[in-house]
Amino acid sequence: MADASLLTAAFYRFVDLPDCDGLRPRVLAKCTELDLKGTVLLAPEGINGTLAGRAEDIESWFRWLAEDARFCDLEIKRAAVEDLPFHRMKVRLKKEIITLGIDEVDPVNAAGRYVEPEDWNAVLDDPGVVVVDTRNDYEVALGTFDGAVNPQTASFGELPEWLASREDIGPDTPVAMFCTGGIRCEKSTALLRARGVRDVMHLRGGILNYLENVPEQNSRFDGHCFVFDERVAVGHDLAPGPYTLCRACRYPLSQADRDAPEFVDGVSCARCHADTSEAKKAGLKERQRQVELANSRNQKHIGRREDD
Repeated sequence: MADASLLTAAFYRFVDLPDCDGLRPRVLAKCTELDLKGTVLLAPEGINGTLAGRAEDIESWFRWLAEDARFCDLEIKRAAVEDLPFHRMKVRLKKEIITLGIDEVDPVNAAGRYVEPEDWNAVLDDPGVVVVDTRNDYEVALGTFDGAVNPQTASFGELPEWLASREDIGPDTPVAMFCTGGIRCEKSTALLRARGVRDVMHLRGGILNYLENVPEQNSRFDGHCFVFDERVAVGHDLAPGPYTLCRACRYPLSQADRDAPEFVDGVSCARCHADTSEAKKAGLKERQRQVELANSRNQKHIGRREDD
């Protein structure tokens, strides 16, 4: 069971931050003071991040951040963990906190309307609503809602072109969108509204909020939800699923994937084995050797990639 004294917290808010450059050193200093690890992104459109640390320090961080009224209404998803999944602390300045690459989008003022988790099943049951999974193809492959449309995108930046190609989405088409924790839908629903679609909605807090609050017996989500930390994917009540990550390509691996002959722990999987050079494989093998050596000494291998 995860240690309740350790938490990860994923959070975001779209809000006007013209002073994001000046916020960066203050945010970094506070995270360092509280010994938090992870990444915080700041952009003129808002804040997005995932932090890990002791529960009391995580809560101290949010209390400090809320002293700035612009951050009083963050969308936060907390999860207990056994070990800290991050080894460094970074605060980065970005053009967007979630990259879509479309200037016409205004998620601060023009996102679609929220649908609460307990009301989401009724949306799924409405045959007049086009339900769109805005996540990437490898995420959808692990699990999605019954009846949702899969755009089969490799990145969020491909979604605008896919939406433009859909002849079944017009100004009067009701559209419902969902993603992992809600942030991508803030932008994708704002995009549709900017393009003239009038009735656009999205699942508040995303799949994670649904899995945490809708009883499993009433759930319409089939499979597991990919998450961007060491849990890899979670099911109902946010319980970790049976997946690990390929350290070479970051693809989620099932037990069958790990049984494939191309799988080498820390080095390759069937998806990336043929595309990785021998030199790259050699470097990954050495990294994995160092990881295993550190583990044998009950140490953290902090030389691993930040997102490992």
